[in-house]
Amino acid sequence: MDFSFTPEQEAFRREIRQWIKEEMPPDLGGLEGEYDPKSFEFTKQIAKKLGAKGWLTLAWPKEYGGQGRSPIEQLIYKEEMTYHRVPGTDMGVGGISWVGPTLMLLGTEEQKKEHLPPLAAGERWWCTGYSEPEAGSDMAAVKCRAVLQGDEYIINGQKVWTSGAHIADWCWLLVRTGPEEPKHRGLSLFLVDMKTPGITVRPVINMAGHHHFNEVFFDDVRVPKANLVGEENRGWYHVVIALDFERTAGVIMAAHGRRTLEDLLNFAKETKVNGQPLSKDPQVRQKLAELAIEVEVGRMLAYRIIWMQSQGMIPNYEASMIKVFASEAMQRIAMVGTQIMGLYGQLELNSKWAPLQGRIENAYLNSVGSLIAAGTSEIQRNIIAIRGLGLPR
Repeated sequence: MDFSFTPEQEAFRREIRQWIKEEMPPDLGGLEGEYDPKSFEFTKQIAKKLGAKGWLTLAWPKEYGGQGRSPIEQLIYKEEMTYHRVPGTDMGVGGISWVGPTLMLLGTEEQKKEHLPPLAAGERWWCTGYSEPEAGSDMAAVKCRAVLQGDEYIINGQKVWTSGAHIADWCWLLVRTGPEEPKHRGLSLFLVDMKTPGITVRPVINMAGHHHFNEVFFDDVRVPKANLVGEENRGWYHVVIALDFERTAGVIMAAHGRRTLEDLLNFAKETKVNGQPLSKDPQVRQKLAELAIEVEVGRMLAYRIIWMQSQGMIPNYEASMIKVFASEAMQRIAMVGTQIMGLYGQLELNSKWAPLQGRIENAYLNSVGSLIAAGTSEIQRNIIAIRGLGLPR
């Protein structure tokens, strides 16, 4: 089996690397600060530059602002952007990955004209409003309510764990419109302008600080009926489509894991204990070797997803496979990193004495949430069992 890329694809990879070398500062803190208001202006500048080159929506159809290029080229782009920690490539949370692609399938022509060009140009930032205080893994338990009055829906309720809400222009929002319907059938999906009166965003401070989580309150928020995505009370089925797009983010996790592991390898080579590099320690070598195998497996699973897309197939349980594998591998990489670094592995992001700018500590603290986002590992395994292996519910 030949996994090599064509000469044209390799040339495209070199073009991306050269652009990154010219546009990105070598000491950039990385994706951890993507939603930090202090660095957000730089992130927006990068996004607009990517949009101007047509790279943000590389594989989108040309009529929607894309270049109509192959999923393989999009893979190369995502790998390089993630590996080099370039911020702003998803236009917030989900803008490029699932809001745009789902709108192409379900949106009205007016919605597509309104939202897809600004996404492609790097000018409109998104957040995703799914989870609530009592609706996480059981997303069909959403209670945030929308009531139709004339040509508007009036929305009241709360969302939580809303990544990037503090910097977002728009929200991809799941709410309940049919309270008398069975819970999976009474949901609807909306496009909500975050500047609408009645929306309040508050930061959620967790053990990793406030990098991106927020809670969002909706108090008599008026949303035009025209902002309903697809059909009323069919939101669950629409969100399932968006989740399939979202779970292919394991492709990004695999590239992130490869870069983090390479950083750890360099740290082990350069750091001496009792006069010997850590890389000479048999236990350290064994752990890093095991992680290297996992990273390569994750990369192959990612390539499988992209191959399926290149063949016109829609990954389903395959997306769950890469999501659960890559997110758990990232947690193991972070755990081994903190063990190798000892007490230095507990120093926070950008602390003066923190190895690798504190990225390992940050990755360790955030890895817990990565196993939950887009569906917990348990849910992913259920999908793999039922849809992939044909096992009974």
